[in-house]
Amino acid sequence: MEKNILAGKKVAILVADGFEQVEMTEPRRALEDAGARTSLISPAQGHVQGWKHFDKADRFRVDVKLDDAGAQDFDALLLPGGVANPDQLRIQPKAVAFVREFFDAGKPVAAICHGLWPLIDATTASTPTPAAGATPSAFGRGVPASGLRAATAAR
Repeated sequence: MEKNILAGKKVAILVADGFEQVEMTEPRRALEDAGARTSLISPAQGHVQGWKHFDKADRFRVDVKLDDAGAQDFDALLLPGGVANPDQLRIQPKAVAFVREFFDAGKPVAAICHGLWPLIDATTASTPTPAAGATPSAFGRGVPASGLRAATAAR
């Protein structure tokens, strides 16, 4: 990615214990290499636990507690995957509301692998899908963009 193309941009990275470490660290490195400032947002206090498949990996310092975070403070949102991470986030009303704030504000949201789960839970029967009007895309592992459209439309 071109150096400084994201200079001055702030990206929230929302994670809970059990995120797939490489799905956070590699995109974070790419964002920072492009000039963005990233912040780890989490319901965890102090530190959050990464995983490498089925094994605990590194712990990372939480920059902003989820209770103190708002989309108004960021330009974009990254949702790494891992099975435990999005499963925890999607049942926490504050996490789901935080994700929805980005869509309501028309800000970019990137989700990796299982990180899509909170996007689906950010919808309700009485509200449109968060991806309404957005053009979802996917790369790798054979997951077509239509998967997100179908998942959010089914809610």
